[in-house]
Amino acid sequence: MARVKGAVTTRKRRKKILKAAKGYWGAKSKHFKMAKQAVMKSGNYAFAGRKMKKRDFRSLWITRISAQAKINGMNYSTLICGLKKAGINLNRKMLSELAIADAPAFAELCTKAKAAL
Repeated sequence: MARVKGAVTTRKRRKKILKAAKGYWGAKSKHFKMAKQAVMKSGNYAFAGRKMKKRDFRSLWITRISAQAKINGMNYSTLICGLKKAGINLNRKMLSELAIADAPAFAELCTKAKAAL
C-alpha cells in the first residue's frame, strides 16, 4: 500500500485554528502554537460566559422587582411568597417587565400578594 502523508489534514487543522484566532493580539493570531492555546482558552471563557449570562440576567430581574416592590411597600421575598400563595405563576423575567413597563399592573399584583399573606 502507498504511504499516506498528512500534510493536507495538518494544514486544514492549522488553518481552522488560525482562522478562529483572527483578530487576537500579537503572535496569538500568527503562530499556531500560541493561537491554539488562545483559542482553547477563549472557548472556555465563552462556555463559562454563557452560564454567567443566565445568572446575571436573573439577578438583574430580581433587582428590578425588588425596587418596584419597595415602592409598593413590600420587600422582594414577601412579594414572591405572596404571589405563590395567591396562585399567581409569573416568572421573574415577566415580573421585571411588568415592573418597568406597567407599574399599575405591578401594583395590583402587590395588593393581591399582600391579601394572600
